[in-house]
Amino acid sequence: MKDVLDVLIDIASTPAILVAFIAVVGLLLQKKGIADIIRGGIKTFVGFLIVTAGANFVVSSLEPFGIMFQKAFHVTGVVPNNEAIVAVALEKFGTYTALIMLAGMLFNILFARITRYKYIYLTGHATLYMACMIAVILSVSGLDGFLLVLFGGISLGIANTVFPAILQPFTVQVTKNDSVALAHTGNFGYAFSAIIGKYFGNKEKSTEDINFPKGLAFLRDSTVSITLTMGVVYMIVAIFTGNAYVTEKLSGGTNYIVYALQQAGSFAAGVFIILAGVRLILAEIVPAFKGISEKLVPNAKPALDCPIVFPYAPNAVLIGFFSSFVGGILSLIVMAVTGLPIIIPGVVPHFFCGATAGVYGNATGGVRGAVLGSFLQGILISFMPIFLMPVMGDLGFAGSTFSDTDYGVVGLLLGNMANGGGKMLVMIGILVVLGLVLVASKVTTVRNAKKSTEA
Repeated sequence: MKDVLDVLIDIASTPAILVAFIAVVGLLLQKKGIADIIRGGIKTFVGFLIVTAGANFVVSSLEPFGIMFQKAFHVTGVVPNNEAIVAVALEKFGTYTALIMLAGMLFNILFARITRYKYIYLTGHATLYMACMIAVILSVSGLDGFLLVLFGGISLGIANTVFPAILQPFTVQVTKNDSVALAHTGNFGYAFSAIIGKYFGNKEKSTEDINFPKGLAFLRDSTVSITLTMGVVYMIVAIFTGNAYVTEKLSGGTNYIVYALQQAGSFAAGVFIILAGVRLILAEIVPAFKGISEKLVPNAKPALDCPIVFPYAPNAVLIGFFSSFVGGILSLIVMAVTGLPIIIPGVVPHFFCGATAGVYGNATGGVRGAVLGSFLQGILISFMPIFLMPVMGDLGFAGSTFSDTDYGVVGLLLGNMANGGGKMLVMIGILVVLGLVLVASKVTTVRNAKKSTEA
């Protein structure tokens, strides 16, 4: 039984396999020919592997940047790291995490079918991490066995259905269609960025319409502009870090300036690879998903990882990353001055969350929306972990915390209910939230039907 469960978890938590499987199921339901099924499954699988390879390129180039930044400016504190805290938690809560993950995916499909929120959450690793956090918090609240898996699965199913739904009106503005949704653990922050852009930006002045002087027109090529910009940033940090430290600890003897330029180029290459993979995935998964939409969940939409929006505004990706990181640095200064726990800006979360927030801020508020929205999102993912740390600390994970906004929303809600009223309040609270979701779905459906009738 455990071996079967392990295989299911491996499939569900590996995005390339999970989404390729979904694509194959969708094509089978459409009764496509064997050639179309094989082609669609393989191209979706390879597309996700391309995105993963690009993401690994980006992460591997950002890790030494983070190390140099801490060394150069003598910063110590907590670096929010989802992978690190999950690795520790899985040793004790691995079985519950696996069962909650599978239950949550089933509840997501159920809720998508019975509500107007037709989003199937396909970011497997994000589902695994959220399931792990839920398992830990509910275990300490006093829940165990069947009830822990049931209410943990309901919680995860709600989160994976509602967070894409909250963001979808803004996703439509980004993609210019309603065929795909976004599934990432920063959806709350992206919606926040989009709202900031809507009210404080100007969508007529898009980041993608930035006018460069004739002699600098080559900067409109995102690969060129990303390489040059990151090259300057890397070199500045490398200079402050010093040649001795970089060559001894990071570069394996390569000169620190050369190493900085190499890492900047690797970062740009990673972004280029991600964009290519995303285009391949979208070309296959959206048509394949029609089978699931027609047969299992009417009007269902695939919710995919955050890089799917990068091709729509490559300039906003870079602007959002820098703005979010600046927000993290400013937050660090405020924490140091006020005596709060120090949250060191994690370069990886600030890239993926900041870049995505920049795309959404740009969609609703142009350049100003991209800058301001991602900057404030950067502050949000800096301070949210501080409020989450006491909950995690009580559970034996002091010194580590989750990074993205959705962890904060779900973790603080469940954690405070657990601390305030134990397992009974947790179960009641989860059912109340589920009831609110169902009521909101029904009310919105009735209201939209009424508007259609009046029109």
